[in-house]
Amino acid sequence: MHDLVIRNGRVVDGTGAAARIADVAIDDGVITAVGEVADAGTREIDATGHIVTPGWVDVHTHYDGQVSWDPVMAPSSQHGVTSVVMGNCGVGFAPVRPNAHEFLIELMEGVEDIPGSALVEGISWDWESFPEYLDALEAMPRTIDVGAQIPHAAVRAYVLGERAHEYDVTPDEIAQMVEITRQGLDAGAFGFSTSRTFLHTSKHGHVPGTYSTPDEVIALGEAVRDSGHALFQYVSDDQGQGGDEPWLDTLNEMGCPTTYTLAQTPADPTAFRTALAAAVSATAAGSPMTPQVAVRPTGMLYGLQSSFHPFIAHPSYRAIRDLPLGERAAKLRDPEFRAALLDEDPFTKDRFAKYMATNWSQMYRLGDPPDYEPPIEASAGAIAEREGRHPGEVVLDWLVEDDGEAFMFSPLGNYHEHNHDVIREMLDHEVTIPGASDGGAHCGLICDASFPTYLLTHWARDRSRGPKLPLERVVQLQTSKTADAYGLKDRGRVEVGKLADINIIDFENLHLHAPKMVHDLPAGGRRLLQDVDGYRYTIKSGQVTFEDGEPTGARPGGVLRSGR
Repeated sequence: MHDLVIRNGRVVDGTGAAARIADVAIDDGVITAVGEVADAGTREIDATGHIVTPGWVDVHTHYDGQVSWDPVMAPSSQHGVTSVVMGNCGVGFAPVRPNAHEFLIELMEGVEDIPGSALVEGISWDWESFPEYLDALEAMPRTIDVGAQIPHAAVRAYVLGERAHEYDVTPDEIAQMVEITRQGLDAGAFGFSTSRTFLHTSKHGHVPGTYSTPDEVIALGEAVRDSGHALFQYVSDDQGQGGDEPWLDTLNEMGCPTTYTLAQTPADPTAFRTALAAAVSATAAGSPMTPQVAVRPTGMLYGLQSSFHPFIAHPSYRAIRDLPLGERAAKLRDPEFRAALLDEDPFTKDRFAKYMATNWSQMYRLGDPPDYEPPIEASAGAIAEREGRHPGEVVLDWLVEDDGEAFMFSPLGNYHEHNHDVIREMLDHEVTIPGASDGGAHCGLICDASFPTYLLTHWARDRSRGPKLPLERVVQLQTSKTADAYGLKDRGRVEVGKLADINIIDFENLHLHAPKMVHDLPAGGRRLLQDVDGYRYTIKSGQVTFEDGEPTGARPGGVLRSGR
């Protein structure tokens, strides 16, 4: 008998091949047959009317702290993800000296909006070096597999101490950083990550590594290249086009594989096409360059419970911000209070924050089910113009819905034409993969760990404002494409010999709910979660880990080691 047989499902195997009705047999955590399976299984699942896909592989997450205390790894695991890669954007928790725990927490809190109190209480710190970090994580069985990258900021803090933000470093200090990176790569790191964007700051300023000299970055890139199994991951304002990042051309010339976050920006809405062309050229020349693109607009969720909304810096709101949620909502309904609020300027010197607080044409009611592709006519600015109102009044109406628990959506990138056509163009490009879900991060402002689910619901089934993508292509993007990019050749396909990581999905009834704020992190820390219906079963290494959205208690996941 087989350990498990999945019967009569519509298999979408992750290769892009046409879906077909087939059985799938699993033994010892591996797929042993796909087609007509005559022998019975110790357990059998009837997948009639459902699709059977590989488990999702999400390569851009920030579970670096949560992974040390949480075996379930929500919210990604709740959305069919069976493998993640963390340690992105240059921030993480290894290597670390015993006196630098607080510093790395402050960086992660500032860059990725993860509550510092939760990290302080939750992280075990059973390590100092990066290899010790991986060893410590192996002690906890979990629902999914986790892989890690070496974060530039942590390496700089380990070598330079209080000088972590300085860029006048010696050749010996660069050599120390390189040696730490080589040790981490030898231990199984999937890459080295760095941040080169003005957007990533903490209370100490820009993240260490943001302005590192080409000598430093190139030396670290050489270590990645020499490993033969890793990627150089970065987020940059230049988005893979060189420009102010001269080290990038050098990495390409020396054959260092790179991956970075690519988005359409309002300042230069066609630049992404130049970046895609550059990635094609570099890859063809033997230096793989893989842009990671978001599956919906890069944006923020504004609400009375989130980290930001258009009135958060107004003096009148600051006076009531500590009231219970229901009382704040009631106050914002008061006509006299509203009038005073709308007559004020935001109390901030941050020009970007002022822009976000008054960019009315880029603010929408999210709703339930959430709409991430609203027309410009649905924006606060457009509604206010039609109704002869201040746009702030429209926003206040949205903020107080559901007694203040509702959220608005403000798309900042990938939404220049107020539709998803550019996202479709990037997703369907030969060199790109889905990325930037940021699972585990941005707990008070962004809720994008649901990206894999949105790929299915929006792009393969529901989209009405433009062309969709074939179901087979959508599944391929989040499985074999992401797995192959990071060298995970044993998964991402429903094929004989591959790891039995599988989702069984009621595709027609797959439903993504509106985000909600919960306080379930250590120390009562908050985070945004997004419930989903329709994942009938998630199977990791042949074991059912989720059944109808509920964890079964099975813990077949572990730590992935690249190059081993």
